Amino acid sequence: MFRLRNLVLLAIAISLLAGCARRRKYENPITSNSEQPDKILFDKAVNDIEKGRYQVARLTLNTLMNTYDTSEYMAKAKLAVADSWMREGSTTAFAQAEAEYKDFELFYPNMEESAEAQEKICEIHYRQMEKPDRDTMQAQRAEDECRNLLLQYPNSKYAPRAAQRLRNIQEALAEGEFLSGLFYYNKGSFPAAANRMENAVNAYPLYSKADEALWLTGNSYAKLPAKWRSNAINAYQRIVRDYPLSLHAEDAKKALQGMEADIPESNPEQAARMKYEAENYSKPGRVSNTLGMFKRGPDVSGAAKQGEPAMQPLRPSIPVSVPTPEEIAKAQAAAQQAGVGGTNDVGAEVITGPSVLDTQPDSRLQNQRPAQPAPATPGAKPSK
Repeated sequence: MFRLRNLVLLAIAISLLAGCARRRKYENPITSNSEQPDKILFDKAVNDIEKGRYQVARLTLNTLMNTYDTSEYMAKAKLAVADSWMREGSTTAFAQAEAEYKDFELFYPNMEESAEAQEKICEIHYRQMEKPDRDTMQAQRAEDECRNLLLQYPNSKYAPRAAQRLRNIQEALAEGEFLSGLFYYNKGSFPAAANRMENAVNAYPLYSKADEALWLTGNSYAKLPAKWRSNAINAYQRIVRDYPLSLHAEDAKKALQGMEADIPESNPEQAARMKYEAENYSKPGRVSNTLGMFKRGPDVSGAAKQGEPAMQPLRPSIPVSVPTPEEIAKAQAAAQQAGVGGTNDVGAEVITGPSVLDTQPDSRLQNQRPAQPAPATPGAKPSK
């Protein structure tokens, strides 16, 4: 208890010191020694940004852009406005920064800084990500923006960092799907559990717990009726083939032997990838584990360090226990052929003349009884 309190106090002290040290060098300065008025205004704004005077810096930059509309520093000034909002760091400031970065990409699509603007948009949502068991809206937005950077600026110097960030994001999204599937598995809802876990592995094969997700997927299908036996076999075979160094690989082989199914050969490329990930895994420290409960974002220490991230978003799927339209149509045809079951047809017609509702008395009025007078109170005088 005493050690935990000291760690919490240490974290508070570090955050206070970080807040005091607000001066941080600006990333996009102009190195020329010109004494022109627009350059002087830009340098003043950069100095204000570094010292945390963001509103003053934006006023100076707007003065530059409105007064010297043909200045060679126009693009840099517009980018600096967006950077000032991003450094401010509040939720409102992040939204304004994103709008400014998108405007910059629209006005200057061929500049090298456009890729930087797109990378900053990804970072905005990345910094606002929640833990995997909470709202995933920011993680999904970050995934979309990082993917857009790789598609629009594949040769940019920011592409490798965006690819790693995309792997981190997809690790968090896959973890959310895994936790949902684990909940259903523990509750005994095996179709829903298999659906969530298999969907996570199909969408994000680089997920650090993909082998465990496939193992639980196979176990879930194995507990269902025999018609889904092939799904269980497929899950176990994927463990042996695509995740050969997994702790579940031997158990998967035994399960396949018991089901009299083929045991596939392991993929050497996947084995090399898993070996690389194990050698380059950075285990969180003790302080990081202790302060994890106070951290807003997800733990992505287990995210893959190499491999192509998925370029398609996660799509919701339907559990195998839900009949497909083809199965429903086939069952209806079989029922009609056997002469059993009801009909799903609904008919209607327009009434043009008087109907029974118009010609017959209202049955509700017939069932009403006349009101009975209240009994007289002894000694009361009759009313006039």
